[in-house]
Amino acid sequence: MKPRPFVPEPLAADPRYVRDRTQGLVWHQCPYRTLYADTDRSGVVYHANYLRYFEVGRTTLMRDAAYPYREIEESGFVYPIIQVGVDYFSSLRYDDLMVVHTRPGNLERVKLCFDYLITHGDTGEIVCRGFTRHCATNRAGIPVGVDARTLSLWDRFPA
Repeated sequence: MKPRPFVPEPLAADPRYVRDRTQGLVWHQCPYRTLYADTDRSGVVYHANYLRYFEVGRTTLMRDAAYPYREIEESGFVYPIIQVGVDYFSSLRYDDLMVVHTRPGNLERVKLCFDYLITHGDTGEIVCRGFTRHCATNRAGIPVGVDARTLSLWDRFPA
């Protein structure tokens, strides 16, 4: 399966964001370099490590949006992952530069999603696309409505 094209253009207002010329969507971008420990015996990044890269993208987006996960949890909210999906298109190897692109996805009363796109940092080739779906809970693990600051972040994410 071949991925849809992704042609990022920097947003003049903030270099941490790009707009995909093919779909018009805005993405937060975060460069990251693969570690030797991320690879398997074949020399490519082990498939499950892409979930860690999603976390890097998600937490960096939230930190750059002035609402880091530490503050979310200090406010009494937790956002555990309840579903994940990944489509792989090519591989990364040790010391490859990647760019993790992240954007807020669907938002429901007690659930929120993040969408991801990882590209090879040197070639721009799409490595994978994916998502994580989270349920808003309180500290006791009981589902609650998504907190107001997160709702605001979804509303003001660059269009």
